[in-house]
Amino acid sequence: MAASDKIRIGLIGAGNIGNVHLQEFGKLAGECEIVAITDVYLPLAEQRAQQYGIANVSPSPEALIARDDIDAVIVAVPNKAHAPLSILALENGKHVLLEKPMGLDAAAAKDIVRAQKRYGKTVMVAHQMRWDWLPLQVKDQIDRGELGHIYTAKTGWYRRKGIPGWGTWFTQHAESGGGPLIDIGVHMLDLAFHLMGEPKPVSVYGSTYAEFGPRKKGIGTWGKPNWNGTYDVEDLATAIIKMENGASLTLEVSWAVHMDTDSAPFVHLMGSEGGAFLRGNEGKFLTERFDRTVDVPLIAPEDDEGSRVRLSRHFLGCIREGKTPWTSAETGLRSNLIIDAIYESSRTGGEVKLDWSL
Repeated sequence: MAASDKIRIGLIGAGNIGNVHLQEFGKLAGECEIVAITDVYLPLAEQRAQQYGIANVSPSPEALIARDDIDAVIVAVPNKAHAPLSILALENGKHVLLEKPMGLDAAAAKDIVRAQKRYGKTVMVAHQMRWDWLPLQVKDQIDRGELGHIYTAKTGWYRRKGIPGWGTWFTQHAESGGGPLIDIGVHMLDLAFHLMGEPKPVSVYGSTYAEFGPRKKGIGTWGKPNWNGTYDVEDLATAIIKMENGASLTLEVSWAVHMDTDSAPFVHLMGSEGGAFLRGNEGKFLTERFDRTVDVPLIAPEDDEGSRVRLSRHFLGCIREGKTPWTSAETGLRSNLIIDAIYESSRTGGEVKLDWSL
């Protein structure tokens, strides 16, 4: 592919997150073009096509993937379909950007990793938090050695009243793979591991709870509820993850909980030479100088283009240059392995060792 050639993209899933991808890739019109779109509800795909000037509406994901005029696909559909569609796209010579979590579970994630290795195309998970200005600033200082050795960290996202789409695929384990752990916890796992320097996790101890959802409490504003549907996932999860290098990570996430929280995602990094604290769009470095504690607040850059644009540009660059994405298939597998282990630990009450074998 010549550097001047536009990368041609097909979008599978015209819902809310699919619309976000249309907006963000649309800002990179000189580098790419959305040439086809599809959705299980075709009228929505047709509406998006008209809104964004997309020439082709495919009748199905399979038909879209089979097109010869597409280099890459974006998979923005419910979790259960991530692996089948991604693998089909790879088999058809397409690069893949897929929404989190990469797989419904670790078995599905391993299937994607094997397919990526077999066909050699780019697979990237759309974890936009890595691309926010605040983690980028923190990562830059970590890479400079300002925190020293990061030996432990804590991350989480407590939503007080935020169960999405009660009774829909969001709250059905067979469709989603779980509750807040796989929905928002997967973001925090990815971000924390990125900032910690990508240590290899080896074991997990965790617990999950469902105190709100089964009683139709804690309902949020995302998605339209189906009160005749099913809720068989957790609404709170907590875990400690141990690394091969001796470091540890604590994770806490909820869709609903009775606690004083601002519902902002957070990361605490504790290093031998300094620490860092990120919460929402606020952050600071913490260290010691002349026997005194020192806090250095982080300041947002002016005219920040946004995390999603940087994510989209990175995906296109990886395709052009044949580079491994920051959020590669292997990082997606890591998250799925940890999430599965947390659910298993909660069921068994014991520590679970991760199985990395493919």
